[in-house]
Amino acid sequence: MTSRQFFLQKNCRGQVWVETVIYTLIAFALIATSLAYVRPKIEEMQDKAIIEQTLAMMEDIDSIIASAVQGGAGNTRIIELSIKKGSLKIDGSENKIIFEIESRHIYTEPCTAEPCTEINIGNIVAVTKKQGKFNLITLTRSYTDYDIQYKGESGGQKTITKSSIPYKLSIENKGDSDTDTDNKVEINFYFI
Repeated sequence: MTSRQFFLQKNCRGQVWVETVIYTLIAFALIATSLAYVRPKIEEMQDKAIIEQTLAMMEDIDSIIASAVQGGAGNTRIIELSIKKGSLKIDGSENKIIFEIESRHIYTEPCTAEPCTEINIGNIVAVTKKQGKFNLITLTRSYTDYDIQYKGESGGQKTITKSSIPYKLSIENKGDSDTDTDNKVEINFYFI
């Protein structure tokens, strides 16, 4: 083998490696480009599913409260709550349960200034506020007929955030309020 043939054969092997590296880089660039588009859409669909599950969870809480009230004073029910994203707030001072999630998903017509358009979904009010490239979606359930409490305090509040394990929430009917002139039924929440 002459030196020229040896050089050409060696140069061919080098060209194969260069082509392999270039094709691999092109494949990685295509995968990264598709992920940059697809990932936000997947997250948006996941957030939509979380919001729908939360609506169902809030309706379950409603039915458990109604069941505890129907059962009379001292009646206690337990529900498991799974929160994968966002936060759930039990607000005793306002007699509300509020769920908030920051999402790419637009659940209702987004607003950028107050007052925002409120959409009623049964007894739950949904509001979407635009915050940069994300939206703050708030689901609120007001209880005007009940005195919502956390650990026996009328002004008590508790915020729970995402967790890998479900929370166990106890809902107790404490009966009619002695101090309230409206005689609202006291509903006490606490976590087990």
